Amino acid sequence: MSLLNEYGATLLLGLALTLLLSVTSWLAAFLIALALTLLRMTKVRALELLVLAFIEYQRNVPPLVHIFLWYFGVGSVLPEALQDWVNANHGEFIFAAVAIALYYGAYFAEDIRSGLRSIAKGQQEAARALGLSYAAAMRRVVLPQALRVAIAPLVSGTVMLVKTTSLAMVIGVMELTYVTKEISSATFRIFETYAISTVMYVVVTLGLLFLGNWLGQCLRIKGR
Repeated sequence: MSLLNEYGATLLLGLALTLLLSVTSWLAAFLIALALTLLRMTKVRALELLVLAFIEYQRNVPPLVHIFLWYFGVGSVLPEALQDWVNANHGEFIFAAVAIALYYGAYFAEDIRSGLRSIAKGQQEAARALGLSYAAAMRRVVLPQALRVAIAPLVSGTVMLVKTTSLAMVIGVMELTYVTKEISSATFRIFETYAISTVMYVVVTLGLLFLGNWLGQCLRIKGR
């Protein structure tokens, strides 16, 4: 019996959990990035320094360390009632998602900030001249253009995020890499198992790159 016939469903479940962890982490990371970017643009020196410190901390510590810190560190200092709730609701998944989201939120924030810096100041001035408030000008005029410019680095970061989810296996998240390791250990068909897993990752990442390229073409700013 082929490996796919026997363990195909298990591998697909692992892939599904990888995708769920990726989507959850990405959505949280994007919201974190937007918040960091807006806080940094307030021109309040204390906030700028705090955001910069957070970004540098996240970017200069390996993601695996962040995952360990949240799972073993933060998880141990939570109130007992909250610990019980987290443990009863797939705490390893929650902590992995939080750690990955914070890590990539820092990178996404820099990508969005670079996009904002590429937009001419006249865009915001023109929006303000039309009667829009600062917040409305950012939301309706500046940020949409900045996000279009930032699509390429955001897509690249998204691909890295998906691959980083494989680190969640070290705390027991049964995503694709965890499942692959378990199957290879049980069957001793190591090459075949990891080859199938590799193909799955390649399909997902190439799909993301294709989607990012398509979005970039659809949302491309004319004249750029």
